[in-house]
Amino acid sequence: MERLLALWAEPLSQERSDGSTLRDYLRVLEVVGELCPFVEPIRLGLCTLPLRGPSRFFGGDEAVLAAVRQSVRDLLDLGVCLGVAEGLFCAELAARHEVVVAVGETTVFRRSQPLSALGHKELTTTGRRLGLYTVGDFADLDGARVAERFSATVRVLHRVARGELAELPGQRDIRLAARLRSARGEDVVRNEQMGFFGQRSAGDDRAQAAAHRVRHRLGLESVLVARLSAGRVPEDRSSLAPWGSPSRDLLDDAPWPGRLAGPTPMISLRHPVVLEVRDATGASVRMGARGSLSATPTTLILVHSPPRTIVWFAGPWPLVERWWASGRRRAHVQVLLDSGEAMLLCAEAGRWWLVGVYD
Repeated sequence: MERLLALWAEPLSQERSDGSTLRDYLRVLEVVGELCPFVEPIRLGLCTLPLRGPSRFFGGDEAVLAAVRQSVRDLLDLGVCLGVAEGLFCAELAARHEVVVAVGETTVFRRSQPLSALGHKELTTTGRRLGLYTVGDFADLDGARVAERFSATVRVLHRVARGELAELPGQRDIRLAARLRSARGEDVVRNEQMGFFGQRSAGDDRAQAAAHRVRHRLGLESVLVARLSAGRVPEDRSSLAPWGSPSRDLLDDAPWPGRLAGPTPMISLRHPVVLEVRDATGASVRMGARGSLSATPTTLILVHSPPRTIVWFAGPWPLVERWWASGRRRAHVQVLLDSGEAMLLCAEAGRWWLVGVYD
């Protein structure tokens, strides 16, 4: 579980009628973001950032804490509480207690907290009657017994107490991200790519915030993303475009005769790597004028690498382009190596090239 630096500013946890709380909180996020681009807003008054990278850059945890504290003080003349622990639940508790939990000690820290730290009054009252006073006491209860006697909410808290979940239900303000975008004057993203089950993770938000800052400082071409364009083969269809640029949502109705069928390689090389393909006798395998192989490929040799055995292959799929002009003739072959690696090879101009790698 990732070690987090949590920043807790109680004066910024309560909304003010003039809306200045959100604006001040946004300024804190920006100044802390200059120290670490992965600062994550949790709710008003609370934010976190991963500590590992900044600690290496500044020369230790204490140096990071000192830099964050001084930056916020210079910005708003505001004292903040800082703490370090693994996971959001423990990191916030550490900030409220202003402690830095050592690596590997988060479990001890979590178990030592009073049962009220889980934020459930009925559980706290019932726990006292049962002789349960700390989070560790509650965590030691058998999960089946908890499921028999308590509600679904308490069962989730039991998993938090045992360290199976890193944060409490409702610990984050799910509306805060939209409010911050509005305060920055940014348009709400409507057609964003979602996760497998439709969710957007905190890592996605951190990555987007970091890309926005890099682009702002270094220019539009500083952050590029991969996009799929029209073409016949993977190495022609992959392209890089500036992050945030409008996507071309045009339906590719062109027939593209000779298009290579799926599956598509996970990695498509912009600069193909030259290699050798040999048969069982050690002779080089050649591609004929009609797109046939001179022999069955059995060995693949990359530069500065030992020979690898080919256990299966498919193809070749010949492709002739621009026959009316200079003309380009090539053929693709899929190979499976004894190591389990799958690759897409291309034969062109009497040489073999590695153009794609399958996952």
